[in-house]
Amino acid sequence: MKITDLQPKLVWECFDKITKVPRPTHHLDKMKEFLLAWAAENNIEAASDEVGNVVMRKGATPGHENAPTIILQGHQDMVAEKNSDKVHDFLNDPITTIVDGDWVKADGTTLGADNGLGCATAMAVLLDDSLVHGPIECLFTVDEEQGLIGANGLQPGFVNGSILLNLDSEEHGQLVIGCAGGKVTICKKDLEHKESPTDKEWYKISIRNLKGGHSGMEINLGRGNANQQLCRYLWSNWKKYDMVMSEFQGGGLANAIPREAFAVVGVNKEAVKNFEESVKLFSDMIHAELILSEGPDFSFECEKTDKPEEVIIDRDAYELISAVYSCPNGVQAMSNAVEGLVETSCNLASVKMNGKEVEVTVHERSSIDSRRDEIADRVKSLFEMIGYTVEFDDAYVGWAPNPDSKVLAVAKESFETLFGRSPKVEALHAGLECGLFLEKMPDLDMISFGPTLKDIHSPNEKANIPSVAEYWKFLCDILKRLA
Repeated sequence: MKITDLQPKLVWECFDKITKVPRPTHHLDKMKEFLLAWAAENNIEAASDEVGNVVMRKGATPGHENAPTIILQGHQDMVAEKNSDKVHDFLNDPITTIVDGDWVKADGTTLGADNGLGCATAMAVLLDDSLVHGPIECLFTVDEEQGLIGANGLQPGFVNGSILLNLDSEEHGQLVIGCAGGKVTICKKDLEHKESPTDKEWYKISIRNLKGGHSGMEINLGRGNANQQLCRYLWSNWKKYDMVMSEFQGGGLANAIPREAFAVVGVNKEAVKNFEESVKLFSDMIHAELILSEGPDFSFECEKTDKPEEVIIDRDAYELISAVYSCPNGVQAMSNAVEGLVETSCNLASVKMNGKEVEVTVHERSSIDSRRDEIADRVKSLFEMIGYTVEFDDAYVGWAPNPDSKVLAVAKESFETLFGRSPKVEALHAGLECGLFLEKMPDLDMISFGPTLKDIHSPNEKANIPSVAEYWKFLCDILKRLA
C-alpha cells in the first residue's frame, strides 16, 4: 500500500508530494519553488517574503465572508537525520515512505511528518471546496528547526488573520497553549596536534542506534546521549590504557538527542586484550542502565583501524573529553507551575571535528527565559575555562499560556462533541513559533495541535494513520465553528 491510498486522501496526496521535495533546514529553495508552483497550478493566490516564508490565501465559503480570518501555519523544513549505514542525500533525494500497519515511516531516515503533515493539511484545506470556513491564510514558514528564522523574519501585513492554528504538535487529543523558549550555545577551539606515536594499537570506538529523538518533547524519557556515554568511557579509561585520540564525531542537529558517536584512539599494544574487554564490560553496563529507555538494540563496540597521521595533544584531548562528559545534559528542573512539565533542559547535541577545529553544540530550553540563560551561561563557563570561544545563537522566546483563549474554548467543545472525551490542554517543553508570532501580533489568539507522531527528529519517526483522519475531521469542524 502507498500513502496515496490512505484517507483522508487529499492530506496524504499533498504529503506525498512534499516527501519528494528535498527540504532540510537552511536548504529550502526547492521547497519554496514547489509551494509557489503548486499554488499557481491550482489557481491559489500566493506570495513569498524576503526570508522565504510563503503565504497562500483562500476566500470564505459563500455567506461566511464576515467570519474572522484564520491562519493555518506550519513550517517548511524537516530535521535531516539518518542511520549511519543509510545512503541518502537530503539535498537531492526524496524521502522513501513505507506504510506499516497503522503507521507511516521512512526507510532509514526521518520521515518529515514534522512538519510536512501540517503543511499538507493546510494545502488540503485550500483544495477542498466542500469545507465550510471563513477567510483562510496558510502560512508556511522557513527554518523553524534551527533559529525559527521564518517566524523571526515575519513582517507586519504578510498575514492578517486574528486566529492562528499552529499545526505542529505531535499528539492527537492534545491542545497546546504554551511552550518553552530556547537558545543554542556553540563552543569552538583549534586543537593542537602532534605526530601519531608508533607504540599504539588503533581502534574506532562507536556507540550506535540509540533512540535519540526530539530534544524538547523526549528529553524527559531518560534516553542516552551518545556523546556523553562515549566520553564517559574515554574519561574512565583514558589514563588506564595510556590513550591518545585523533578524532571524535558525535550527534547531528541541535534539537535532536544524539544517537551515534565515535572516536579514533590509540592504546598501548600490551594492553589491547584488557582494553577490548573493558569496552565489552562498559557495553554490558550501559545496556543494563538504558534497557528501559533504549531497548536492547543499540551497540557500544570497538574495531581495529588504521594508524592516523596525527593525534590531538594529550591536554586538549583530555579536556575535550572531560568537558563533554561533565556538561549539563538532560532535564535540569521541573516546573513548579505545571505538574509534570519540564521547566529547563539541556541537550549536548553534537561534537564535530573539521580539520583541527572542534565545535561543540548545546541546546538549552526553558519556560523561564532567565533559567534558559542561566544554563547556557553554565555551559559557557565550562568551555571558556579550557580555552574555547563561546557564542550564543538561535535564541527564541517562549509562549505564555492563555487559558482564556476563545479559540481554545471552540476547540475543546469541538473535540468533546466529535470524540466523546476531553482533550488534554497543555504547555510543551518543545519550542514552537507561536511565541514569536505573539510578539509581532499581540492580539493573536492561538492554539497548536496535530496528529500523533512518534520519535520525531530520528530515523524512527512515524505518523499514526488513524490519528491523521481524526485530526483532519477535528480541524474541519473547528473551521466550520469559527465561520
